[in-house]
Formats: sequence, structure tokens, C-alpha cells
Amino acid sequence: MTLARLNNLTASLRTSNLDAVILNPGPTLTYLTGLRFHLMERPVVLFVAPGRDPVLVLPELELPKMDLFPYKVQAVAFGENPSEWGDAFRKAAQLLGLDGKRIGVEPRQLRLLEFGHVKTGAPEAEFPDASDVLSMLRLKKDKAEVDLMRRAVKIAQDALEATIPLIKMGMTERELSSELVMQLLKNGSDSEFPFAPIVSGGPNAANPHASPSERRLQAGDLLVVDWGAAYEGYISDLTRTFAVGEVDDECQKIHKIVQESNAAGRAAGGPGVPCADVDKAAREVIERSGYGKYFTHRTGHGIGMEGHEDPYMRGDNMQLLEPGMAYTVEPGIYLTGRNGVRIEDNVVITETGAECLSDMPREIRVVG
Repeated sequence: MTLARLNNLTASLRTSNLDAVILNPGPTLTYLTGLRFHLMERPVVLFVAPGRDPVLVLPELELPKMDLFPYKVQAVAFGENPSEWGDAFRKAAQLLGLDGKRIGVEPRQLRLLEFGHVKTGAPEAEFPDASDVLSMLRLKKDKAEVDLMRRAVKIAQDALEATIPLIKMGMTERELSSELVMQLLKNGSDSEFPFAPIVSGGPNAANPHASPSERRLQAGDLLVVDWGAAYEGYISDLTRTFAVGEVDDECQKIHKIVQESNAAGRAAGGPGVPCADVDKAAREVIERSGYGKYFTHRTGHGIGMEGHEDPYMRGDNMQLLEPGMAYTVEPGIYLTGRNGVRIEDNVVITETGAECLSDMPREIRVVG
């Protein structure tokens, strides 16, 4: 499987204006090799060029991993003295003849640390953005990938269901978050979560990306829980909103509106449908209700090995959905200083429509 992925990448490079790409530890490197390297102070960089065996620059302590590679890779190892690391990168560039060539990079992943060493090794090279080539590589998930995402969804849902009975009036957001983290691990999540859980109540729930605080849950709060699990490197990303005790009529109303918006967004997906149409379907429900200005973000984003990747469900994105694309549907209403609601599910495009991987109840549930 990884060899096929490498071949897909080199085929894409042959039809692009790139002579090679470089990858440091992260999802794309793992996708291509099946191996995980630490992102640390010692640089690790894979050089991939068409028609040549890839070259991996790595610290000597990581050399045992070379035996695990699924295809032939040339290793260029360096010791602990940073002053000698430049020699390793010069050798790698020379092996592939890359100085003066166009070497694509991942701007959201490559650090200045690795870039500086590669630049030293190929001082006359150009370093254009390779995001389009690399994102297309991982855009459509195969059955094995979808099955891993399905497992990540189940782990996340089971973890939150196990946490709900522990929710008590007066506990802090941070305490609830810690209970959820423990349940995620107990239910089988990788220890490296896709993101830290968002647990926000009352006024904090009106901040889409709130961090758990010492605020205590109070009667009348809407409680937003945005969480996910990882399983063998593939992730889930879900949100449910609960009522802490009795909530007022408007809270009940906006929860129902977001629930309907979420359903419309999930129903809108399918092969050949523009991403913008998913956003439009979800947004129209909220706009018709009079709360349009309180839905302040796109309807969703792609998921897979990263929490945010292509495709993006936003109003100006005319990219057509294709089988294997996976994404979130997560509309929300945020009343600043008062309360907020978000309901999020994970969807994958099939040959005939769209399958929702998550099935945890979306109706408002009273906790505490």
C-alpha cells in the first residue's frame, strides 16, 4: 500500500513543475512510509524525486527504523554534533542532484529548522509550495482508511457516553475535560489525540475554540463538547451540545435549529456535489431562522490523518466531492456572552451518496 502511495506521488511530480518534494515528520511522511518519526530538535527529512530511490536524512539513533521501510530508501545519518548536520543534507541533495532544482515543501508542516538545513544542502534550489500535489495524495480515503476512521469515531462516542454520567453541576470545564481524556484512552484512542477536547459551558460555549477553564458548570448552561479520538493515525472530530439542568426557551430553540442545520448539511453531500453546496444547505437553515449572523465559521473541513485537511465546506469552494473524501458537518450558533451550540458529525462520500460515520444522539440531553 505504501509503495503504491509513493508511486502515486512520483507520478504526480512528473506532471507537475516540481523536481522533488521534502517531508519532515507528520501525517504525509507517515502516509507514505507507514512509519512515525518524532518532530524534535534533530531534523528528519525525506527527499522524494521521480525515478530515484528516496533519500532519508536522519539522526544515527533512528537508524534501526530503516529496517522497517516498505521499499528501498537511501539513509544519510548524522551524529550528535549539530555543526556536522549540514554535511548530511549536502550529501542527500547531491545523491538526487537537487541543487538548482525546484523542491516542493509543505508550508504548514515544514519548520524553519529543516528548511534551513535543506537550503544549506541545495543553496541554488527553489522551494515552491507543494500543498496541491500533497493534499491530492491524501484527499480520497480507501476502505482501509475509512475503517480506521470509523473505529476512531466509535472510540470517541463510547468515551463520551462513559463520561456523561460523571458530569455534575459545579464541576469545572477542566475537570470534565480530564475525565473525557481518561475515557478516550480507556476506550482505545491513540495517546496522541487529534486535538485537546473543547469543553465549554454558558458564555464560554459562545467561543467556538474555547479552552477548558476553571469555570464551574451552572444550571441554565448549554455545554459544548468538541472532542475526537485517533486510531492508528486516523482521527474523528465530533461535537455535541448538552443542557446543564433546565435551560431557557431560546437555548432550546437554537439547539433545535442547529440540529436541523446539521441534518441538512449531512444530507447535502454526494458525488459531484460542490463543497459550497454543503455549506449552503446547512447555513440556509440557520439564516431562515434569523440567526445567520451568529453562525461565524465554515460548515466543515476535511478529516483523515489530520484534524483539518482538504476538502473544506465553505461557501466559495466549488471543488466537487468524490468518493473517499471525508469531512465534518458542524454548524453552530454563538450568542456572545450568553450561550452557544454546535453539533458536528463525520461524513464520507460513497459511490452513491454520503455515509455518516457518527450516530451519537443529536437531540438535546440534560446532564448534571
